[in-house]
Amino acid sequence: MCNHCPYVKHVRNQLVSLSDDYTDRDVQLIGINSNDAAAYPEDSFEKMVEEADRYGYTFPYLHDESQEVARAYGAVCTPDVFVYDSARELVYRGRLDGSRPGKGESNGEDLRRALDELLKSGVIDSPQYPSVGCSIKWRRTG
Repeated sequence: MCNHCPYVKHVRNQLVSLSDDYTDRDVQLIGINSNDAAAYPEDSFEKMVEEADRYGYTFPYLHDESQEVARAYGAVCTPDVFVYDSARELVYRGRLDGSRPGKGESNGEDLRRALDELLKSGVIDSPQYPSVGCSIKWRRTG
């Protein structure tokens, strides 16, 4: 995730709701910002702290300054959702829901369904749709 992307702005309240709703069910949400803060100052660590305070993030919001975490996960956009089970196996990768900025309210239905299935049976059977959002802002090299 990041601060400046309209897609993340669209779902940020839902991220807080998800964190609040699932914390007591042994689910931990973590936000990771891997964007190049030199090119996108709104995504700097200092601005991340302000964002977390302003919107009441109840989950850790981490800064991947080296961009190594995003590369290791194969993240491509913001937001890009990854769910790992208790064995730390990737079991879900996709979107929060089918809403978009200016097209419906975010309700997190896809991620909520996946989490509920995982918690109930240990398996996610529902469809997984690709994440949609802003591309990760990679640092230029060379």
